[in-house]
Amino acid sequence: FLHKKQQRHLKVMLSIGGWTWSKNLPATASSASTRKTFAQSAVGLMKDWGFDGIDIDWEYPEDATQAQDMIFLLQAVRDELDSYASQHAKNHHFLLSIAAPTGAKEYKKLKLAELGQVLDYINLMAYDFAGAWSNATGHGANLYNNTENPAATPFNTKDAVDAYINRGVPANKLVLGMPLYGSSFQQTEGIGKPYTGVGSGTWEYGTWDYRVLPKPGAEIMCDNTAQGCYSYDAQTKELISFDTPDIVAAKVEWLKEKGLGGSMFWEASGDKNGSDSLINKSFVGLESLESTPNFLDYPISTYANIIKGMA
Repeated sequence: FLHKKQQRHLKVMLSIGGWTWSKNLPATASSASTRKTFAQSAVGLMKDWGFDGIDIDWEYPEDATQAQDMIFLLQAVRDELDSYASQHAKNHHFLLSIAAPTGAKEYKKLKLAELGQVLDYINLMAYDFAGAWSNATGHGANLYNNTENPAATPFNTKDAVDAYINRGVPANKLVLGMPLYGSSFQQTEGIGKPYTGVGSGTWEYGTWDYRVLPKPGAEIMCDNTAQGCYSYDAQTKELISFDTPDIVAAKVEWLKEKGLGGSMFWEASGDKNGSDSLINKSFVGLESLESTPNFLDYPISTYANIIKGMA
């Protein structure tokens, strides 16, 4: 809250769900009464702690029924946000967003046009294209396909973004997600090649924070067709796919050309400082950020210090 007071354009949202907790969302979204309870609880937390909106990360609706329930759940939250705003916030528009998949298997199940109507932003998780589950080493967050090395590009960002737009999502509601980590592969001869194991990592096997990459002795190599980079150590035969500042700059120019709403990163603690910061590279490339004022007046918060604006 103090950061919001100091930076009046900073919005802080409450995110609910995620890979681990998404298993609770199908039941929550399955009836009008449970959706209402969820919406009231979420907005209650928002007004108690002084957030600027709600983000829901449901990974992922499994069928048409859950896809429709997702719309119902989001609409219930939108209605509750608007009801709270009309009574206690001078009709301020609180934000509602989701994290969304870039894999066709997942996004083809979603009601994309309806998501585009009810949401302010759709944060596309354009990463994890390759990893321990892959048959070959691959780019983790490449922008394009490479037909000359298809094993290295099983997915790509462009196809996913085009699919969302073609199915009715306004481009300016799409936010391009980029990783602040790399995916490692052991005992491999290169990108798009077989591998054996993924090795250790910063916080889980096979995943290294960008801030520690490239490792000593590894050389950065880039695929200009796919717009993806990786490091490779010819001695240890370890390959790690990750975004570099140049790749982020290229993605930002591309998203601007497409008219997308901006960029997001997972997650900030993995970044570097200074000129190698990927978040700063995106900021510089975007040239301007959304600058509407945040909200500071929460008169029915449970907490007196929030009611008083932390004065």
